[in-house]
Amino acid sequence: MDILNQYIQINKTLWNKRTETHIQSDFYDVDGFIKGKSSLNEIELELLGDVKGKKILHLQCHFGQDTLSLARMGAIATGVDLSDKSIEFANELASKIGVDATFICCDIFDLKQHLNDKFDIVFTTYGTIGWLPDLNKWADIISHFLKPQGKLVFADFHPFVWMFDDNFDKVAYNYQLEEPIIEHESGTYTNSEADINLQSVGWNHSISEVLMSLLNQNMLLENMQEYDYSPYNCFQNMIEFEKGKYRIGKMGNKIPLVYSLVFVKK
Repeated sequence: MDILNQYIQINKTLWNKRTETHIQSDFYDVDGFIKGKSSLNEIELELLGDVKGKKILHLQCHFGQDTLSLARMGAIATGVDLSDKSIEFANELASKIGVDATFICCDIFDLKQHLNDKFDIVFTTYGTIGWLPDLNKWADIISHFLKPQGKLVFADFHPFVWMFDDNFDKVAYNYQLEEPIIEHESGTYTNSEADINLQSVGWNHSISEVLMSLLNQNMLLENMQEYDYSPYNCFQNMIEFEKGKYRIGKMGNKIPLVYSLVFVKK
């Protein structure tokens, strides 16, 4: 099987199925969101600063909670995602809460065919680039849609995390892989018992790969941080050591779980 020709459809099928479970989960707390709760975390809020009046492009937005949280803060927000089920629900959610945002369903590598605009900020966070085979193409998309002096705000799980097996008992994967990781997903991170048993295709990307892909687009690194916690209880055997901050219980604060970057387009 030529996985590079099929990974988009494989992952789209997976995320369509996941969306059905995610919108019902306590993890995403859609009811709380509808009542006014923001889905954004301290990490990205500090990096974003005041977004009022800013045009923001949110890549791999899932069903749009972060996109709509940005719009609630006064941003002019556009969200993009591969999953048509996610984008369908994002539009329903926007209508339900009475917030204006634009949502586009496509592979982000095809975004130039669907969008003709420039943005102050490109925003993408948590569990995004691992679904992409080519970070040079990713960085090109970011640079293309940014205005001069516009910035990328990026946060994701640390590549160190993806080296471990699900129980964090052993190193199971290379830090950096050129070959795709093809697995069967059972359940989902919001519910390990969910009736989901589908194939997934992903890639591990080192921090140097991420940095160089953006530097090669004539972008300037303004800020980089690493964090010994996750704002999400999304891995096995996590403990909440402070409100909204989680670590792998047996690892404590010994490993990085998240990192963030801010790049500015020259």
